[in-house]
Parts: sequence; structure tokens; C-alpha cells
Amino acid sequence: MDAPKEIFLKDYKLPDYYFDSVDLTFLLGDEKTIVSSKITVFPRVEGSSSPLVLDGADLKLLSVKVNGEELKNGDYHLESRHLTILSPPSGKFTLEIVTEIYPQKNTSLEGLYKSSGNFCTQCEAEGFRKITYYQDRPDIMAKYTVRIEADKSLYPVLLSNGNLLEQGDLEGGKHYVLWEDPFKKPCYLFALVAGQLESRDDMFVTRSGRNVSLRIWTPAQDVPKTAHAMYSLKAAMKWDEDVFGLEYDLDLFNIVAVPDFNMGATENKSLNIFNSKRVLASPETASDADYAAILGVIGHEYFHNWTGNRVTCRDWFQLSLKEGLTVFRDQEFSSDMGSRTVKRISDVSKLRISQFPQDAGPMAHPVRPHSYIKFSSFHEASYLIVHLLGFLSCFSSLQVYEKGAEVVRMYKTLLGSQGFRKGMDLYFKRHDGQAVTCEDFFAAMRDANDADFANFLQWYSQAGTPLVKVTSSYDAEAHTFTLKFSQEVPPMPEQPVKEPMFIPVVLGLLDTSGKDMPLSSVYHDGALKSIASESQPAYSTILRVTKKEEEFVFSDILERPVPSLSWGLALQSVLNRSLDGDLFFLLAHDSDEFNRWEAGQVLARKLMLSLVADFQLGKPLVPNPKFVQGLSSILSDSNLDKGIYCKGNNTTSEVEIMDMMEVADPDLCSCFVRSFIEATCIRTESEFLRRQYGRSPRFTLFVLNVSTS
Repeated sequence: MDAPKEIFLKDYKLPDYYFDSVDLTFLLGDEKTIVSSKITVFPRVEGSSSPLVLDGADLKLLSVKVNGEELKNGDYHLESRHLTILSPPSGKFTLEIVTEIYPQKNTSLEGLYKSSGNFCTQCEAEGFRKITYYQDRPDIMAKYTVRIEADKSLYPVLLSNGNLLEQGDLEGGKHYVLWEDPFKKPCYLFALVAGQLESRDDMFVTRSGRNVSLRIWTPAQDVPKTAHAMYSLKAAMKWDEDVFGLEYDLDLFNIVAVPDFNMGATENKSLNIFNSKRVLASPETASDADYAAILGVIGHEYFHNWTGNRVTCRDWFQLSLKEGLTVFRDQEFSSDMGSRTVKRISDVSKLRISQFPQDAGPMAHPVRPHSYIKFSSFHEASYLIVHLLGFLSCFSSLQVYEKGAEVVRMYKTLLGSQGFRKGMDLYFKRHDGQAVTCEDFFAAMRDANDADFANFLQWYSQAGTPLVKVTSSYDAEAHTFTLKFSQEVPPMPEQPVKEPMFIPVVLGLLDTSGKDMPLSSVYHDGALKSIASESQPAYSTILRVTKKEEEFVFSDILERPVPSLSWGLALQSVLNRSLDGDLFFLLAHDSDEFNRWEAGQVLARKLMLSLVADFQLGKPLVPNPKFVQGLSSILSDSNLDKGIYCKGNNTTSEVEIMDMMEVADPDLCSCFVRSFIEATCIRTESEFLRRQYGRSPRFTLFVLNVSTS
């Protein structure tokens, strides 16, 4: 077996040949499956006749034809991983290949495999090469027609991408179907499913009035558990139309949920395949979190129809172009369908517990890695394999998916909802049907808004989490308020010298009563910029921190304010504040719900760390009364999102505390966090329960456990 070879982003080369159309025929059998492909090929450079190299693995080659003529051994070269056509025609030509494969023996669950009596495919990222010889790379996009033949009694359901053109019976108890996908796609989005399945059927009417048939296929006993998944799909389709103007483009949308799919889900064009865990739910066994997870993952795979399928990535280094963007879109969808603040808190908690530690450790890599040996290390972990292989396997995907989503969120923060929509519209206008790069997305956002993003692209090339420090001062005579920022990106072995990052900071100022203060102008980098218009007061603004050290001076500030930094936004950075008194105030008064929670988190980490030493010395645990008062203010504020009542009492995790300790002590941290929660939250939840429901404090611990589970 060939040794793994490291692949570098800098070595990317355009393909010598492109494919225009692909006709596939599958003769499914219990012992073997015959795959026939007919590909229209054309050279990138007219007149070129360089060798055509095709990828392949675990295939038995039966025949190769060029323009209808069968090639002899001397016309091609066959290796364990490649089939090379040595002297193809100089212009456009037809390539026909017949292979024999054995899905029932395919235990890798990549390509076409058979399990539990069903045929199923998994081609992302490099599984299509196990079906037929092909240029298995995402920048080869073609239109597909697929014919499937199989025993009708064993495999009554035959599915593939696109619209169903024909179906009928054949001799010998067999039947066939013919599918056509009119949109170009890379081979990793190809899908085929055949087996004993039943469906839940529904209909969606697009904004232009087209009827789209919706079907969710599962084993018969699981169909009753697909109601929420169907609701989620229809909600996602409508949301994408309303928010991004993106309408579904085919007449049929299929979802298949099977128990032995090796990933959580894949976005194959019009035929999404899921592991059953990500689709099935019933009120008897599923929690609210299960329903929320299904909503998010159904939305995520559907949203890929445009951000990943219609516009895909040029190479696998650009994975965040489709995954980070689509994670951001499913986060926004879930926020609009539920509680925006609670969803944001959940996403930020995941970042801090998992992604931040990785970004500071030996497994750190940029959102767009510089190299890889096995691509699945970046890809598989965001799916079910995370839960199978354990925590460490998910590290790389956290950078590409979760941190990638935060980079996309920065675009929206900088441009606003309307500006971000303009950028998305231009992105699709420019690149529909293309395989593109992160720079192409950046350019669409910049050009659509005539914006200056300075060094924003550093987010794609530098690993690590920036450490941002902020100090403030107030000049009572000049009525000015000054914020000074400094940032440092920790060095790493592969990147010992780091450049400053582009960090958007959303700022609001609170007066002594806790009300938002109007902002008029800010002096920065030698220029005075107006914040408010003559007709519209402004209560927040976006500061662009792009240098190692920067200063912002706000004018017409009549009293010393309390700064509320990063309204609704968790920076992809660690914000180090020396303003603990302000944090107590923000916990009790901040009008932004996320920042209110964030103030509590920062304070909890600092307070718990400072009390650990006392705890180790045997001193009694005495929570800071200001902190308890701040938590109590959350529980007694009837205007807050109801989910904040639970989230507000979720103090920082053991992982975060251990990360701050010189010598991590898991047992101590676990006991200490539980003790801290009991000491701070029992009294505040007791107060809340008595005030809201008249319950006795003896119920408090039960409610606390439910809230934090």
C-alpha cells in the first residue's frame, strides 16, 4: 500500500481536462454490481492531448472506450489508485468505462456499500473513486444522468440525484429508474440509495409558485418518527427564501435516514442522506435538545443546496467556504426559529469549551489549512464519527466548521444584514455553477458593499486565538471617553510570527442607571467619524481593531459610562478586561442579553479561579455578593428571553477553569464548580421560584439540575 502523501494548498493546479456530462448505469446485484459510465470530456487548453489521469480504488476494470473504440493495454496504464489514458484525442471526446464493484464487501462505507439489506453511497470527500474511475476532485463539475436496475422485490425503492424522468419494469422481476440532475455538481455530491424503505410525503410551494414534492425515506417502523424532520425541512425552505431569496431548484427533494450511515449527514444534491439519529424523534423519548438538533441539521444540509452545491469549493482546502458559511446559516435559522440569545450562548459555549483550547494547542491550524495528509481529519469529525471516536477527533473540524462560521459572522457584523445579503447575492450571481475559493467569497462581500476589509484574510491563513486587552479612561472636562485596545496572536511552531488580525468589536455605552447612551462621534486613526445621523440616534457602533494597538475616543459623553463590548457577538478572540466593577454592572443592567450572560461568564471564571486557592486552604466558600445580586437580577427580570433564566445560571465549565490553572486538577474543578453553583444559584433560583411560582426552596436543586443538563 502506498504511503500517505502530504498535500499542500500552494501546489494546487487546474485540471488538464473538464467533464461536461456523465451518464451512469448501475446493475445492482447481491454478488457484484456493474457500473457503466459515459463521460463527455474536453481539455482545459484547446488542442492539448496530455494524459488523462483518473482516480480509482477497489475497482475491477472491465473495459475502456474512447469515442466508441475499445482501448488496448498499451493505450492506458492501470495502477492500484489510478487509470491513465495515455494519448486522448486533442479535442472534445467521449470516454466510456465499465467497472465491477462489490458493495457487500465494502466495509469502509465509502463509495457504494450494502448494509442492512440496502444499497447506499457516501462519496464525500473522496468516495466516488470507489464506484468508477473518475477525476475525484471538487472542481470537476458535470451534469449527471443515472439509470439504476435492480430486483424489484428486494429493492423496490431506487433513488438518485435530481428529478425522476422514467421508471418501469424489466424482465426477470427487475425494474429500473432514470434520474436526471440538470445542475452541474462535483462527484462528491453524487448519491444512490436502493432498498426496502417507506416515506413520509409532503409538498412545499415555492415563492414562485412551483410545487416541490418532499419525501423522507426510512425503514417502515421509523416513519412515524419523521414528523419533526418534515416540519424542519419545510421551515428551512421557507426561511431560505425569506432571508436570502434562495428558492429550491428541482421538483423533488428526498431525505433518506438509515441507521448505518457512517456520517451524521451529507448534502448530496436533492438526496440528503442522514444517520437515523439525526432525523428521528418522538415525544416519548426525545428531549428539547434532540428536537433542536434535528431542526439545525436538517436546515444545515438543505442550505447546502446553494452554499456548497450550486456554488462549491475549488479544492478541499476551501472546505470552510461551504461548511463555515452553512454552519453560520443553520445557526441563524435556528436562532430565528427559537431563541436567538439562547442559541448564541450555546454556540459560544461550544467554541470556548472545545474550539478555543484546540486553537491554543498543538492541533491548531488555520480555518483554511496549509496542508493535509488525510482529508477526512478535517471533515468527518463534524458528523457522527465525533461521537464514535471521541473528543480529540473533532478538533480539526472545529476550526473549519465552527471557527469558519464565526469568520462569516464577522462579515455580517461589519456589513449589517442588508450589506451581508448584498454580498451573498453578488456571490451567487458571480459563481453559480462554479467551484471557488475563500477569496472569491471575500471579494463578493467587499465589492457588493464597496468595503475596506484591510487584513481580514488573515483569518483564513493564521492559526490561534488572538488575545485582546482593553482599558478605558474618562475625561470629565472634555466629555470624552477613551478605549485602548491591544492584540496579540500567540506564536506557534509553524507560524512563529503572527500579524495583527481584523477584529470587529460591537460597542454600546451604559449610563449610571443602566440605560443605553446615545453615541455621536468617535476619533480614531487621525479622523473624526460621525456615528449618529441628524434624524436617527445611535446606541451602538462597530470598532475595527486591525492593528497591534489602537485607540478610540468618543466625544459628547456627559458622564463616565460603562462600556458594553461585542453586543451579541462572541469574538474569535479572548477579551481580557481589567474592568471587573463594570462587569458586575453589566451583569445586572446590560440591555443586550448575550452580553449580560457574557459578563456573568467572565466574572464567574475570575471569581472561581480566585476562590480555588482559598478552597484548597480549607477556607469557607463565600460567593461575591455582587455576583449573586447580578444573577438574581436576571431571574427577576420579566423582560428577558425566558431561556436566559436557565442560561444565566449556567456558570463556566470545568474545562475553562482548568485551562486557566497553572496545574489542572479535574477532580477539584468538578467539585468546586458544583459547590460554586450551589452556593450562588440556590438562593437566586429559590428567590425566583418563590416569586414566580410560590414554590418551596426544596424544589430548587431539582430545577437547577434540569436547567444545567
